Amino acid sequence: MSGGRLDVIGLGPGSPDWLTAGVADILRDATDLVGYAPYLDRIPPRDGQIRHASDNRVEVERAGLALDLAAAGRRVAVVSGGDPGIFAMAAAVFEAIEGGRPAWRDLDIAVHPGISAMLAVAARLGAPLGHDFCVISLSDNLKPWQAVARRLRAASEGDFVMVFYNPASKARPDRIFDAFALLRETRAPETLVAFARAVGRSDERIIVTTLGEADPSVADMSTLVLVGSSATRSLEGGGRRWVYTPRSAP
Repeated sequence: MSGGRLDVIGLGPGSPDWLTAGVADILRDATDLVGYAPYLDRIPPRDGQIRHASDNRVEVERAGLALDLAAAGRRVAVVSGGDPGIFAMAAAVFEAIEGGRPAWRDLDIAVHPGISAMLAVAARLGAPLGHDFCVISLSDNLKPWQAVARRLRAASEGDFVMVFYNPASKARPDRIFDAFALLRETRAPETLVAFARAVGRSDERIIVTTLGEADPSVADMSTLVLVGSSATRSLEGGGRRWVYTPRSAP
């Protein structure tokens, strides 16, 4: 077989409505799907299409498998949730290419944008990302916690709206508590906070509270945490509560 190709895609946060048309076409035409098993489980099976599922902590190895398949002439889709370039497989693919076989650099590779979890959460809340914001992963699997804490403190003191990916897991249940302890040293207790779990799925749950009253124990790996800036505010309308950060914020 000739004409191999590798497409790095994202499925969006969960709802099929948030899968882009371009990605749907790639999923239809791919000979092989490579990804974390729960993400592959979200894709309807297709006759003749081969799935290569793996654990979540072998990203570079997974990317190497996908590159080998593409080098052998397969049309490969590397699957992430959300957007593939945000704490996901696009970086792993290029890391594998940099340290891998020279032939991988000549492959036909494309990265396709997806709807990230933070964009889905922001839409559910209203417009909390209407002004300057930053995105931080609280996982210390691939970097020391000291680096995470340094960035948290800098972002908090800079008065950014903050979005936290990977807030807690069974292996590191306490880091979200460490993060909130740090934030409570630098942010006012009335700062708005949202815990958004499984947005776009049937078990979606969103809690809007304040930094002073927030219970970090509600966060898990399916949760995205959003911490407002000093300008972020909420309002009631249409029987619900909206959260937004005005573009005129200082």
